[in-house]
Amino acid sequence: MTTELLVSHPSIPFVVGALLMWFVRTVRLRQAVLVAVPLVALMQLSHLPDTAGTFTYLGLALQPLRVDSLSFLFLHVFCIMALIGFVYSLHVLNPGTHGAALLYVAGSLGVTLSGDYVTLFVFWELMAVASTFLIWLQPTRTARDAGLRYFLVHSAGGLALLCGIILRYLETGDLAVVQVVPATAGLADYLIMAGFMLNAAVPPLHAWLADAYPEATITGAVFLCAFTTKTAVYALCRVFPGFDVLAVWGACMALYGVCYAIVENNSRRILSYHIISQVGYMVCGIGIGTDLGVSGACAHAYAHIIYKALLFMGVGCVLEMTGRQKLTELGGLYRSMPWALVFTVIGGISISGFPLTSGFVSKSMVTAAAAEAHCSGILLLLMLASVGTFLSVGIKLPYCIWFREPVEKAPLQTRQAPWNMYLAMAIAGFFCFFIGCSPDWLYRLLPRHAAYHPYTASHVSETLQLLGFTGLGFYLLARKLAPHDTLQLDLDWVYRRAAAVLQHWCRARAQQYDEKLGELYATRGLHHFMGVARRCATYDIERIDRFVDGIAQQVAGCGERIRNFHNGKIQHYIGAAMMLLFLVLGIIVYF
Repeated sequence: MTTELLVSHPSIPFVVGALLMWFVRTVRLRQAVLVAVPLVALMQLSHLPDTAGTFTYLGLALQPLRVDSLSFLFLHVFCIMALIGFVYSLHVLNPGTHGAALLYVAGSLGVTLSGDYVTLFVFWELMAVASTFLIWLQPTRTARDAGLRYFLVHSAGGLALLCGIILRYLETGDLAVVQVVPATAGLADYLIMAGFMLNAAVPPLHAWLADAYPEATITGAVFLCAFTTKTAVYALCRVFPGFDVLAVWGACMALYGVCYAIVENNSRRILSYHIISQVGYMVCGIGIGTDLGVSGACAHAYAHIIYKALLFMGVGCVLEMTGRQKLTELGGLYRSMPWALVFTVIGGISISGFPLTSGFVSKSMVTAAAAEAHCSGILLLLMLASVGTFLSVGIKLPYCIWFREPVEKAPLQTRQAPWNMYLAMAIAGFFCFFIGCSPDWLYRLLPRHAAYHPYTASHVSETLQLLGFTGLGFYLLARKLAPHDTLQLDLDWVYRRAAAVLQHWCRARAQQYDEKLGELYATRGLHHFMGVARRCATYDIERIDRFVDGIAQQVAGCGERIRNFHNGKIQHYIGAAMMLLFLVLGIIVYF
C-alpha cells in the first residue's frame, strides 16, 4: 500500500519538484521541471485508484488517498492552476520561490485527498508554512511584517483545528473526515469549522487575507489567491454542508468584501477583498446545503480559481512593468500594455458574471439555489454583491489603470513583460471562455447532480440589465468613485491594537518583575551567594589544592630521584638492567 501511495498520490511530484529546485542549477532544466510537475500530476488523476488508500500507523487508521467526485473536482482545477501559475513564474530565478510554491500546492492536494484528520492536519500545516514564504520572499519590511501576522493567524487557526480534532477523537474514537449533521454538531465540530472558516477568510476571521496577499511576491500572490481559501471551501463542503450559519455568513461576506473593494486604492488589495466576496458565494451555497447549492459552490470555486488568478496575473504584470500597484499612481497604460489590458478585462467580466464567461455559469447556480430555498434576504445580498463586483473590478480597476489620465504629468516608465506571463494569462483566459461556452463540461465534474441551465432568456436578460445599469451608474458617478490614497481600516486594526496593548503590558510587567528581582538579589541573594562562594574557596584551598599540591610534590620527588640515578656510569645501568631481568624471571618462575 505504501508503494501504491507513492506512485498514485498527486502531491508526490510536487514534493520531488521542490527538492529538485535546490539541486538543479540550470535555469532551462529548472523551468522544464516546473512545467513537467503539474503535467505529471494531471496524468496521475486519470490513474487514481478506485479504492481508498488506508494503512495503520501508531494504532491510527490513516487514509491519505480518498478519491471521489468531490475531491477529483478540486484536484483537477488545482493541477490546472498549478500549471498556469508555474508558466507565469518561469522567468523567476529564485529557486526558493519555486520550492515554496511547489510545497504549497502539494499541501493543498494532500488536504483534498485526506480521508482522516491526522493526514489533513499535516498537509494543512504544510500549506500554512509554505505559503508564508511566498510572502517573506518579497524583500520589503512590510512583507516581512505581513508574513509574520499571516503565520501567527494561521497558527491560531491550526491550533483551533487541532483542538477540535483531539476532542472529536476523545469523544468518538474516530478520525475519519465525514459529513457532520447540524443537529448532532458539538464543540469539537465547531472548533474544526472555525479552523476551516479562518482559511476561508470568513469575517471576522478574514483580515489576514487583504493584509498579506498584496505584500507577497508577484508570482506568489497568484498561487495564494487560488489555493488557501479554495482548499478551505473544499473542507467545508466535505464536512459542513447544510449549516444555516454558513449560508448567512457567506451572504454577508459576499457584500462585505465588495464594500471594501469599491473604496480601496491598492489594486491587489481590491482583488484580495474580492476573494473574500467571491468565497462568500461558495460558503453561502454550502450553507444552503441543497444539491444545487453545493454544486454551485463547487462550480464557482472551479471558475473562481482561474479567473481570479487571471486578474492577479494582470495586475502583477502591471506591477512587474511599472513597479506600482496603487490606482492613484497608474493610468494611461493602454498603449504600452494592450495585452495585459485584454486579459485583465477578460478576468473582470468573468468575475462579474457576463454571459459566455465562467462566472456566468457558476455564480448564478448559488443565487438560483438561494431563490429555490426561498432565502430572499440572502438572495438580495448576493445580488448587491454582484453589482459591486462589476463596479469595482469589471469597470473601475481597468479604467483607472489603463484609460484614466495619469495623475503625474510625466508618462510612466514601463518595460516589456516576459512572454511566459502573457502565455499563462492566455491559458487562463481560454478557460474562462471555454467554461462559459461549454458549461456542461464543468457540470459533469460536479459531485452532486443538479439540473440547471444557465442560458435561459430570463437569466441572460436579467444579467445584462443588472450589468448595464451598473455601468450607467459608474458613468454618472465616476468622479465620486475616483480612487483616493487613504488608509482603509479593517478588523485587523482590532487585533493589531490589542497586540500593541498586550506588548506594552508585558513590557511594563517584565520591567517591574526585573526590578523586584534585582532588589531581592541585592538585599538577600547577594549576601547568601557571597557566603557560598567563600565556603567554596576555603574548601578549594584547604582540601583540593592541598591534595593536588601533595601529588605534585611526590611526582617532583620521584623525578629528582630518577634524575640522580642518571650519573653517566654504564656499569650501573647494566647492573640495574640485570637485576630487573632476574626480578622478572623470578616472578615468572614463581607464578
